[in-house]
Amino acid sequence: SRQLSWGVVLLPTVSDIPRTDYFGIVDYFENFLKLKPQGEIESGDIVIGANWAQDAGIYEFTMGANGKKVKGRYTFVYVFEDGEWKISQHH
Repeated sequence: SRQLSWGVVLLPTVSDIPRTDYFGIVDYFENFLKLKPQGEIESGDIVIGANWAQDAGIYEFTMGANGKKVKGRYTFVYVFEDGEWKISQHH
């Protein structure tokens, strides 16, 4: 099943290019995963509403390919669409 909402926006952690379509998002994650990231959530907060939910916080990735550490903020916004929970925004 499709995990992304129709109006999805990805603001990636290790790229300055916003991704707003399926192929752009796939391109980002294919390249990101080549770095062999291992992530850890340092802090987070979840808010739940009617047909939406948000998870936001701070995480840090250690890249297995080169040992580099990347700390970033994250926000996931989920919407209940077509009978399933889907990602609407990911930053």
